[in-house]
Amino acid sequence: MTTTAILSRLWVAAALTAGLAACGGGDDTSTQTPPPPAPPPAPTNFYYQTKTPYAPQQDAASYEAPPSGFSTVFTELVARHGSRGLSSLKYDLAVYNMWLKAASEGALTDLGLKLGPDVLKLMKANFLLGYGVPGISKPGYGNETQVGIDEHTNLAKRLLSRHAALFEQVVGTAATSPRRIEVVTSGVDRAVDSGAFFVKGMLATQPKLAELVSYPAAPGPYPVSAPVAQPAGTDRFLLYFHKLVAATDLVSNASDPLYTTYQDSLAFQKWLKDADLAAKQAAILADPAAKTAGRVVLERLFTKAFVDKIESGAYSFANTGSFTYSSADGKFTSTLSGDGETPIGNLAEAASRIYELYVIAPAMKAEAGVDFSPYMPLEQAKYFAFTQDAADFYKMGPGITEKGSVTWKMAQHLEDDFFNQVDAIAKGQLGKVAKLRFAHAEIIIPFASKMGLKNVLQQVPLATMYSYENNPWRGDYVSPMAANMQWDVVRNASGTLLVKMLFNEKETDFKADCDGARYAANSHFYDYTKLKACYGHTPAP
Repeated sequence: MTTTAILSRLWVAAALTAGLAACGGGDDTSTQTPPPPAPPPAPTNFYYQTKTPYAPQQDAASYEAPPSGFSTVFTELVARHGSRGLSSLKYDLAVYNMWLKAASEGALTDLGLKLGPDVLKLMKANFLLGYGVPGISKPGYGNETQVGIDEHTNLAKRLLSRHAALFEQVVGTAATSPRRIEVVTSGVDRAVDSGAFFVKGMLATQPKLAELVSYPAAPGPYPVSAPVAQPAGTDRFLLYFHKLVAATDLVSNASDPLYTTYQDSLAFQKWLKDADLAAKQAAILADPAAKTAGRVVLERLFTKAFVDKIESGAYSFANTGSFTYSSADGKFTSTLSGDGETPIGNLAEAASRIYELYVIAPAMKAEAGVDFSPYMPLEQAKYFAFTQDAADFYKMGPGITEKGSVTWKMAQHLEDDFFNQVDAIAKGQLGKVAKLRFAHAEIIIPFASKMGLKNVLQQVPLATMYSYENNPWRGDYVSPMAANMQWDVVRNASGTLLVKMLFNEKETDFKADCDGARYAANSHFYDYTKLKACYGHTPAP
């Protein structure tokens, strides 16, 4: 039987089932039934972790005002790209292949009947993601969704509102004392697009800022022997430091200021192949609790006999096969094939793949319009959120005590850049009014560790497994979609500089060792000179 025939039968069966349920039974009764019980309170945590759509974590009206005599002179940020679709054809195709096998055997529950069509809706939306959207140059997987576009648009508007007086002053003096708004990105499409949507959001509020926006030349060129040109506004060393490669980024001269960043990137990439990391990652889904949670998820969708075959190893699946989708106007067509490298070999893997679709669906509500929450009960969502947090914790979070700073040392260059921007202000160099950087979770997570933020930098010994009970690290706190760190710099007439940090737009303390740098007890403003000394920062030459 062809796939189309299977789907046709299933959709007809599902429609008949829904119709009969809507019509009710054939018996007529005049007995009044009591009103249904009140629904339970709506959950406040859906366990999307690093795929959590962005929301500011503090009302701007409650922000601490600068001390008397101080006014804002500069602001800077680094932000993750906004909410996106799936990064590639993997989880969706693997789940669909599993579903298709169950469909061919008549092994679907009533709920399971709906899963395949919903996966196809999500898949089609990802194939065409960004088509027809101004600002998206290459449609398809990995692009920002409308949710992500709105996240950065609104983030920009809030930044501009927070510093309305500063930017009004900048516009007013642009003819005589122009100050730049410098924009840099990793060079990857979704980060570039995030920067563009952020800038567009600023200009929608204050159009006269357009002439002040600048994109600096990329570092380099590198490698010296065969330079590869990078577009203006691209800085991979600053905002893609987890994946520096010899072909585009080789720094061979040890005296080059970027040599250390390149070497730290190589060390991190070596860590990704470390046997201890592999063992930790394997142990996460090998836990019996993962199999138990997986069975709960799967038996709501498939018959027990089918689930048993996955558990026994009789059935396995992967993201194999090809699909083609075209836009409604027929002007864009995309054909993609799975690479077979996203396996489903056990119950935990199967449910974790469904979890990946569950967490991405909220970002794609405008494009796909599907709700995966029926397929992932909250209790199991919480469990698979833990497995995702554990994987990220070891891969690029604080990690294993014995491994030292391998997962965040490469963020030193970004930390230096934040301090160097403020150093320039301290020296009276006011060429910039803002520096805006756009990157990825793989940048935000190590940077949060490098800065030593509370509830972020707490490692776990090799002999101990990360758990929610022994560690406060959570992906939805450290790096939701559009996660960001902002520094606001204020100055008084005597030239004293204070810095306040916002993390996901919440006033946030610098590392505990720097409490002595606070301008006043319990203040979120820090004396810049003392803060710089606390972090051991020295200005770039």
